Amino acid sequence: MSFSIPKNVPSFTSPNREFEDGAVGGLFGANRDLPLYKDKPYYQRSGRDRRKMYRRKRFLGGLIAIFGLFYWFGYFPGTGTSILPIKKKTKEIVNWEDRREKVKEAFTLSWNAYEKHAWGNDQFFPVTKAGRQMIPKGMGWIIVDALDTMMIMNLTKPLEKAQHWVEHSLTFEQDSEVNTFETTIRMLGGLLSAHYLSQDLKLVPVKKAVEDMYLNKATDLADRLLGAFDSPSGVPFASVNLKSREGVPSHADGGASSTAEAATLQLEMKYLSKLIGEALYWKKAEKDGLVPIFVYADTGNFRGHEIRLGSRGDSYYEYLIKQYLQTKNQEPIYLDMYNAAMSGVKKHLIAKSHPSHLTFIAELPNGIGGELSPKMDHLVCFMPGLFALGATEGLTVEEARKAEKGVKWGVRQEEDLKLARELMRTCYEMYNVTATGLAPEIAWFNLKHGKSGDGEFLKEDPSKDIIVKPRDAHNLQRPETVESLFVMWRITGDEIYREWGWKIFEAFLEHTAVGEGAKDGFTSLDNVNEIPPKQRDNMESFWLAETLKYLYLLFSPNDILPLNEVVFNTEAHPFPKFEMGHLFETGWKRLPRDKEGVIIKEGPKEEDAENPKKDKDEK
Repeated sequence: MSFSIPKNVPSFTSPNREFEDGAVGGLFGANRDLPLYKDKPYYQRSGRDRRKMYRRKRFLGGLIAIFGLFYWFGYFPGTGTSILPIKKKTKEIVNWEDRREKVKEAFTLSWNAYEKHAWGNDQFFPVTKAGRQMIPKGMGWIIVDALDTMMIMNLTKPLEKAQHWVEHSLTFEQDSEVNTFETTIRMLGGLLSAHYLSQDLKLVPVKKAVEDMYLNKATDLADRLLGAFDSPSGVPFASVNLKSREGVPSHADGGASSTAEAATLQLEMKYLSKLIGEALYWKKAEKDGLVPIFVYADTGNFRGHEIRLGSRGDSYYEYLIKQYLQTKNQEPIYLDMYNAAMSGVKKHLIAKSHPSHLTFIAELPNGIGGELSPKMDHLVCFMPGLFALGATEGLTVEEARKAEKGVKWGVRQEEDLKLARELMRTCYEMYNVTATGLAPEIAWFNLKHGKSGDGEFLKEDPSKDIIVKPRDAHNLQRPETVESLFVMWRITGDEIYREWGWKIFEAFLEHTAVGEGAKDGFTSLDNVNEIPPKQRDNMESFWLAETLKYLYLLFSPNDILPLNEVVFNTEAHPFPKFEMGHLFETGWKRLPRDKEGVIIKEGPKEEDAENPKKDKDEK
């Protein structure tokens, strides 16, 4: 596996060795490489020599004792007033429980500010202390998205108020258009996750009526979202009217839905079907690895050739492997599609920067065969965690390598895990190279004279590799990097990922806090390379729903929401894995493909060949 010595983290040197070298080695001379034992194995001194040696040892022992007292009380130049300065140089024993509590405090500050200045609103502006609705009566955008985070953090009092608002104030009977994708992953996902955590994990005491309330609200919303699927092709429209339940083509992108919008609805709909025993939602959501980022709902055809894993295309790839994991490996078609997609990513999109050979995922604006664009959205930083999750299927590396059932460990899995580590380092460096320690929305990589190194060591300054353009320098409190850090920690057990997460969290505390002591919450930034940075007046709902949740889980015990038992949707809402049972099945099959993944076109049947007009009419 690749590894490089991290910067600005606790030292890997031994504190014991430092003390011995400084305190003892200096007393006996400059040569610290003498052997502990004589080179001659049976060497023995005479009795007189032994008595002389005894007297020397007594004298030497007294000298050491005196030296020790002087050293302890700081009478030697450079030793300070006590031994504490030496302790400061040692690797600190980290209390992860304390760090986890700091994350909870940040959530509480954010929530209290929202509750005080914008309660019930879909958007919160911490700087001006105001809120705004996205539709007339609101969607509960922030409240619903944060329900499960409060459950995981065991924040009972704010949770009770949020539950009351959802039960008595939230209504979906509104004559308004909403985005199908965002409403599904945030609102439907948030309600379903709240139902799951309140019913099954018992993290916080919740009354039965509240459990049912979450499920009833989720079902009501899902019924309205189903209208988006009523398109000629079955591909969901980009938007839907909540009251009329009619799908609405996108008002941008020529009316096309994005790949993410069309193919990131399945986890939520399938889980709802399982909960209520109704296959309708499952069937509607199921309608082939690298695809363009836009698709027309009226025809099902893709628009253009642009391929990227950033905005508009990211979660399509994420949901391939997660659908396979959600139904406990009972739908291998999704694993096949995921593997095909990742093979395409590795073949066409993986690139190395110059001079440090950072591994990154580029874009193909003109499709396969076109020129590579060295641009990587912060959104792409979900990929390190995805590669690791796909390799081990949620098990630790040690468990996956020894697994007799499920994971088939081999060369591909080792390669994917190595790639996950390299990409994780790159995503961390996107934070590490900026003035604030926070990542830009988009990074550009230096490809001049780039070489295909293995990324094992960073021989140069990564700041030469990563270019941040002023228009891309904003930070929206996005979660993708800390999401991958959480997954990488759970799967590899490498504590460096926790350390990186803590450093990122500290940067958020330092630069995004609003008001004295963050009493008005936290906000987005205009430019991560300015000190002090200009603050944007906006707190995204995913700050509460994802970023702080993943940081909290990163510092939590591993038995809280273990990855071999749950899947997180693309908005960090956890759902349980489940057996399909007799009621559900994969509702479609892939067309046969050759080794390169190209669809094999079958020739016309004899009857059809004799009667071509009939074949044309049937199509």
